[in-house]
Amino acid sequence: MRILGLTGGIGMGKSTVARMLRRAGFPVFDADAVVHALQAPGGRALPAIGRLVPGSVREGVLDRAVLRRAAIADGTVMKGLERIIHPMVRQERDRFLARARRAGHSWAVLDIPLLFEGGGDRLCDRVAVVSAPPDVQIHRVARRRGMAPGEVAAVIARQMPDREKRRRADDVICTGLSRNDTVRRVRRLVARMRADAGMRMRGEGKTP
Repeated sequence: MRILGLTGGIGMGKSTVARMLRRAGFPVFDADAVVHALQAPGGRALPAIGRLVPGSVREGVLDRAVLRRAAIADGTVMKGLERIIHPMVRQERDRFLARARRAGHSWAVLDIPLLFEGGGDRLCDRVAVVSAPPDVQIHRVARRRGMAPGEVAAVIARQMPDREKRRRADDVICTGLSRNDTVRRVRRLVARMRADAGMRMRGEGKTP
């Protein structure tokens, strides 16, 4: 089984591309969904988060606004969160890949925002980066998350620059033009993945 890493900065449209790949028949590991579950009421990451940022967890519920403000004000908070969350996410990722292999999938997709930052790209046979122009990115984040411009800029500044992600990518999927354009780009990626799987199957079927 081969692995496609799917990544991109906040507001770039990565979730939209992930849904398209899932509809195309590929199993997709959603790291954001795993993190959300870990931080949901009763989630297993909450005790450690509460110790890291006192007042951020009350009666088993995470106050995301308190946590976000703390992370913006103090860069060490984000590092602490990563030390808590990343090992748990990796455990879930490994379980997902094992299930996909048992099911006989030719490709599995790892939808991970911090793929490069966490070294997850080393597991991948290809990496696709989802990208959009800066003004589109900022507008999307501000609209969907209700964040002030300063907060948006701070979040984006903490992530690897888009140009660096694009440089490291095998495939770049731009989402800043139209949905139809994004669909065409994803279809081209899917075609390459299926062609690769077909070549591997033919190669494995040959006698030495």
